[in-house]
Amino acid sequence: MDLFFILLILLITTRAFGEVAERLGQPGLMGELVAGIALGTFAAQYQDAIPQISGLKTSPVFETITDLGMFFIMLFAGVELQPSRLIEYSKGALAVALFGMFVPMGLGIGLGFLFLPEGPNLLAQSIFLGTALAITAVPATVRILMDLGQLDSPSGQTIISAAVFDDVLSLILLAWLTALIGGEPTDGSMVAMLLLKVALFFLITIIIGVFLYPLGGRFIGLIKQKEFEFSALLVGALAFSVLAELLELHFIVGAFMAGLFFGRNTIDERAYRAVRAKTSAMTFGFLAPIFFASVGLHLEFSAFTEVPLFVLVLLVTAFAGKFLGSGLAAKAMGLSWQESAAVGVGMSARGAVELVIADIALKAGLFNNGDHPVVAHMFSAVVIMAVVTTLLTPWMLRHIYGPPPANGSPPGNGHRSDYID
Repeated sequence: MDLFFILLILLITTRAFGEVAERLGQPGLMGELVAGIALGTFAAQYQDAIPQISGLKTSPVFETITDLGMFFIMLFAGVELQPSRLIEYSKGALAVALFGMFVPMGLGIGLGFLFLPEGPNLLAQSIFLGTALAITAVPATVRILMDLGQLDSPSGQTIISAAVFDDVLSLILLAWLTALIGGEPTDGSMVAMLLLKVALFFLITIIIGVFLYPLGGRFIGLIKQKEFEFSALLVGALAFSVLAELLELHFIVGAFMAGLFFGRNTIDERAYRAVRAKTSAMTFGFLAPIFFASVGLHLEFSAFTEVPLFVLVLLVTAFAGKFLGSGLAAKAMGLSWQESAAVGVGMSARGAVELVIADIALKAGLFNNGDHPVVAHMFSAVVIMAVVTTLLTPWMLRHIYGPPPANGSPPGNGHRSDYID
C-alpha cells in the first residue's frame, strides 16, 4: 500500500511541476527535479504528514524503481539514435570525453588539497572530489536533449557519444577509487583488466547487434503472441545489462547498446513504431519523472550553511571544468562556438550517478576525519552539486539552443523516419 501511495504522490507532483516548467518555457525535467526537492523539503519539515516520503532515500524498493527509470531512459535513447551517426561523431566524442574528464578531475584534486586537512585520507578524499567532478550523468543528459529536440543535432550526437565514453571511463575511475579507499592494490594490472572487460563487452554486444539482431527480427515475425516485439527488446536490453554488470560496467551501458541495434533492420516498420511508442510511454509517462524526482529528493542543505564557500567553489568548478574541458575539445574537433558551448554545458549534468559515487565513499568511511567542517559536510556538498548541475544544465542549454522547433518531436511523439539517413 505504501509503495502505491508513494508512486501516486510522485507521479502527480512531477507531472504537475513538469507542466508548469513547460508553460514557463523550460524543459519538463526541471519541473520534475524541483518536484523532488519540494517533496523532500516538505517531508523533512513535516515527517508525520508524509512519513512514507522521508524514508525513500534508503528504500531498496524505491531504489529499484529509480534504476528502472535509468534503464528505460537509456534504452529509449538507444532506440532513438542511429549507430552510423554515433560512429561518425565517435572520434570527436572521445576527445570531448577525455578532456571533459581530465580537466575537471585535475581541478577537483586541486580543490581537495586546497580545502581539506592534512591526514591519511587526504589523497583519497581529493581523488574522490576529482572523480565526482569528472562524472557526467548520461540519463540526465539524454532527457535534456530530448526535451529540447536536440538529440539528433551534431552537438547532441557528440554529447551522447562523449557521455557514453565518459560513463565507461568513470567506471574505471570508480573502481580505482574504491580500491584506493579499501587499501587494495591499484597498479597497472588492475586498470588493464578493467580495459579488457570494457573491450570484451563492446565486442560481444556489437557482434550480437550486427549479426544476431537481424536474425532474431525475422524469427519475431513468426510469433503470434501479443506484444512479443516489446518483450524481445526488453529481453535483449536486460541481457546486455546483465553482461555489463558481470564485466563490472554500469547496467545503463547495456540498455543503451541494446536499444542502439534495435531498428528497421531488425523488425518491420509497423512493429518498430509500435515498440518505440510503448518504450516512450513507459519511460516518459512513468519511470523517468520518478527517477528525476528521486535525484531532487536527495538534496541536503547542511553544507549550504556550514561550508558555503566550499559549496560555491565546488559548483563553479563543476561547471568550469566541463565547459573548458569538453567545450574547447569540441571546438577543436570542428564544432561551432554555439555547438561547443552546448557540449560543454551538456556534459555538466551529474544526476544520480554522482549520488552512487558519494554513497560508496560515505559507506567506506572516507568522510570520517575528525571534526573538520569541509570533510564532515563533503557528502552534502557533493549531493548539492549533483542536483544543482542537473537542474541548471537544461536551463542553460535552453538559452544556448533557443526554444525547440514548434514542429519538433518531443519524447514519444516523433518518428524515426525524421532521423534516419
